[in-house]
Amino acid sequence: MVEQVVRLTVGFEVNDGQADEFKSLAQTMTDVSKAEPGTLGYEWFSSADGKNYKLVETYENAAAIEAHFGGAAVQEWVPKLLETCSVKGFEIYGDPGPKVTDLASGMGAQIYAYWIGIGR
Repeated sequence: MVEQVVRLTVGFEVNDGQADEFKSLAQTMTDVSKAEPGTLGYEWFSSADGKNYKLVETYENAAAIEAHFGGAAVQEWVPKLLETCSVKGFEIYGDPGPKVTDLASGMGAQIYAYWIGIGR
C-alpha cells in the first residue's frame, strides 16, 4: 500500500579531495542496504561536477526503515561517510514510526506525512 511506503532523501556535498573515499563508502552502504529486507530502493544521484549527491531511499513501511536505521549502513557506515562530506538536506516522506522520527528529527530531518497520491 502506497500509504505505508516511507521514502527519504539526503543531500551531500563532498569535501575537497575526498570524492574517491565518498564514492567507495557510498558503494559499501549500497551493498549493505541491498541485503536488507524491506529496502525497496537505495539510489544515488550526482551533480554534473561530482561535488553534490542525493541519496533516495524507499522502504516498505516504518518497520523496514527502523531496521535500516538500526543496521550497519547507518550505525557503522554513515559516521564514516560524514567524515568525507556535509549534509545539505534531509527529508522523510511518510510515517517512519516514532523511533526513526526521534532519531531523524535530531539529525535535522524534515518529515512530511503522507497526504494523497497513487502508487503502481
